Amino acid sequence: MQAKEAAESLGITQRMLRHYENEGLMEVARTENGYRHYSEADLRRAARIRDFVAIGFSTREIRAMRACLSDEGAGPCEGGIDKLLEKLEHIDRLKADLDERRAAVLERLQVLRQGLAAADTQDEPLAKAADRLASMYGRTETDLGEPGQNRAMLD
Repeated sequence: MQAKEAAESLGITQRMLRHYENEGLMEVARTENGYRHYSEADLRRAARIRDFVAIGFSTREIRAMRACLSDEGAGPCEGGIDKLLEKLEHIDRLKADLDERRAAVLERLQVLRQGLAAADTQDEPLAKAADRLASMYGRTETDLGEPGQNRAMLD
């Protein structure tokens, strides 16, 4: 199968197929006139690479799992489970970091909303209150927009 057909059957671009080859993840046979020719085994290997990329593996990480890409390694392969567990731990660390950042943003939002609610009861103009609260957090008008826009950001 030629590159165009192979790429279409895999749902990727021809450029991605060439990238897999350039990164040393695949070796593709060539026809006499130099065109790449993908065998069924090549397509299965490319599909495995595509799937690893889709779940977050870099080509460097996939190269380290080369044994898992061939038909012989399609089942359990040396180091494959360890590499998948490492990736899962990495994803869990990223998720924990994002959860911490999200909690910090929610906390900041709550403080700002409480400050605006207090300003409303004291009859202080909301735009001034938002600007005052922004300055408490070291923000400037440039960071948060024109005066008066801060209130809209908090709603």
